[in-house]
Amino acid sequence: MCGGRVALLLSLGLLSLGLLGVSAQLEDDHMTMEDLNDLDVEDEDLELAPDMDLDQDEDPSAAPETTAPPAPKVTYKAPEPRGEHYFAEAFDRDTLDGWVLSSAKKEDTDEDIAKYDGKWAVEEMRDTKLPGDKGLVLKSRAKHHAISAQLLRPFSFTTKPLIVQYEVNFQSGIDCGGAYVKLLTQTPDLDLAQFVDKTPYTIMFGPDKCGEDYKLHFIFRHKNPKTGEFEEKHAKKPDADLRTYYTDKKSHLYTLVLNPDNSFEVLVDQTVVNSGNLLTDMTPPVNPAAEIEDPDDHKPEDWDERAKIQDPDATKPEDWDEDAPAQVPDEAAVKPEGWLDDEPEYIGDPDALKPDDWDEDMDGEWEAPQVPNPKCETAPGCGEWKRPMVDNPNYKGKWKSPMIDNPNYQGVWKPRKIANPAFFEDLEPFKMSAFSAVGLELWSMTSEIFFDNFFITDDRNTADQWASEGWALKKTAESAAEPGLVTQMRSAAEERPWLWVVYVLTVALPLVLIIVFCCTGKKKTPAADYKKTDEPQPDVKEEEEGEEEEEEEAGAEAAAAAATAAQEDKSSPAEEAEEAEEGAEEADDDKTEEKDTENEEKLEEDILRRSPRNRRPRKD
Repeated sequence: MCGGRVALLLSLGLLSLGLLGVSAQLEDDHMTMEDLNDLDVEDEDLELAPDMDLDQDEDPSAAPETTAPPAPKVTYKAPEPRGEHYFAEAFDRDTLDGWVLSSAKKEDTDEDIAKYDGKWAVEEMRDTKLPGDKGLVLKSRAKHHAISAQLLRPFSFTTKPLIVQYEVNFQSGIDCGGAYVKLLTQTPDLDLAQFVDKTPYTIMFGPDKCGEDYKLHFIFRHKNPKTGEFEEKHAKKPDADLRTYYTDKKSHLYTLVLNPDNSFEVLVDQTVVNSGNLLTDMTPPVNPAAEIEDPDDHKPEDWDERAKIQDPDATKPEDWDEDAPAQVPDEAAVKPEGWLDDEPEYIGDPDALKPDDWDEDMDGEWEAPQVPNPKCETAPGCGEWKRPMVDNPNYKGKWKSPMIDNPNYQGVWKPRKIANPAFFEDLEPFKMSAFSAVGLELWSMTSEIFFDNFFITDDRNTADQWASEGWALKKTAESAAEPGLVTQMRSAAEERPWLWVVYVLTVALPLVLIIVFCCTGKKKTPAADYKKTDEPQPDVKEEEEGEEEEEEEAGAEAAAAAATAAQEDKSSPAEEAEEAEEGAEEADDDKTEEKDTENEEKLEEDILRRSPRNRRPRKD
């Protein structure tokens, strides 16, 4: 039975490995049907060859062809903006028409890097899965880049939400740099050709990374209704781990949703990674505090902030010895027998020789290097024996006065609160400054950053439709081109051959454990042999032999009693009567003893019968 189980398990294991290999091959050669259904296919790929005729009869004797049909060619179709929108750009015209490159210089920067001379290009991704899909690519390293475009019409914050979304692909990863967009504030003097870092913007949104700090900015500039000055308000940092979006070299969709009720959402790949409210989740807060600390208030000189003080009435006890040492020699210790007091622990190496070039005038007197004394190896110790040190029970240390509550404690001093002269309350921070252009003003130490499918609207459904025709198509193509799990494992093992050992152990170890579990067990005890037969066990045999010996002894006693009775048949009648009565009593006693003996025997038999050792094994 065990052999059958092992064979079955091995067969299942080999079958599973075979299926994994087949699925890996299928993943390498074809896309899934779902991916194909989501993609467009060119009609010319489905045209028949000139020599083919659907109406011709098939030759039954002809051998069936075994070649697989060619994989359909995936065709990219540019997304078309539908519904209300303010800006839509997919760069599929293969041109930068409508975009303005900045020719300005950055202030307060070295002349060598002050110019916005970073290069831009419209091209396909290097490893594109959708031929024909083009985007805006940042081409330069360690350069300032600035490019912008006008909206179809300015966006005003009234009663409709704002949705901003675009795609980013860090084709070469990202070391230090940003990929965020700026929504440029509508002003009379807005000149896109002079777009710089100080150009007023309403919202800044998008990814940014330097070192190990992965950011996803959402910043808006809020106008102080009292002073008219603008102040940047930063959204809280997302709780989600953003690392993957910067390192996987895939296209990701970044979306900002800003609602008239002051709520906001930040999404990556249509998944919310950050959300909150403009009134409560921005730093610094939109509205200042109603009260502030009085800058002219100062702490009085006699203000006592000490919660505890030393007891001024406490005195040091007379028996307090501050000079007592913390440790003293252990008086109960005894020097071990065999301790070599006259032998040093280390001696000069007797085998060492003075170097030939040793100059005592220059180097001093030569001494052999010290080595452990061989005589001390078998002794408990060498040198002068000293008692070990133990904690001094009389040690108390430096005496200090105990601490008590300070009767003059006044608490921690704080300046008094006064009304904030700069206080205001803006309950509708959503109503920001209108913006009329979108721009990218970036510095990056990494090139080949790919931007695509910019879209600005006030309708969520319109934005989702644009995303489904652009980013979703790209995501489907990228997913279809990804290798399967088995292929990834095989590729990893080719780079790191030691992974084959891990794979083999992962498969073989469970099989070995199953075999050990099925084919091994506890060794049979001698009692197991008796369970399969009706023969009594050793302890039962011993009990039966003891009972036979007792019966033989009882029989011998009965025979002796009969012989004695025969000799005493000639006794007197009175004695015979007495003996008869005694005999009757003895007979009654014998009957009682026999009943007790029978009850005891039945009890023992019942115990033996119920014993687990006498049970017959249950058939499988």
